[in-house]
Amino acid sequence: MDRVFQLAAERPVVVFSKSTCCMCHTIKTLFFDFGVNPTVYELDQVPGGREIEQALARHGVAGDFPVVFIGGNLVGGANEIMTLHLNGSLSAMLKRAGALWL
Repeated sequence: MDRVFQLAAERPVVVFSKSTCCMCHTIKTLFFDFGVNPTVYELDQVPGGREIEQALARHGVAGDFPVVFIGGNLVGGANEIMTLHLNGSLSAMLKRAGALWL
């Protein structure tokens, strides 16, 4: 799990995703629409993706993708991101993390 948190801490927004996941695509599109350029790790395509997926599962994030970190903190998946967006707090969170300038 140390590697996951290390990767998550390197950029303001990090998305662990799967290339065939429609909710992953939706959340990445939401970030792009905000003007945020998240770092995306497609776990079914990157070397060591399976190990990252297993580490996330050990941390209680099993099978739910995307997994989003903002400002190095685990925020959650699509439900959590959409809830933050709908209640208006996602943009503030992105600003605090340095991912959004306006």
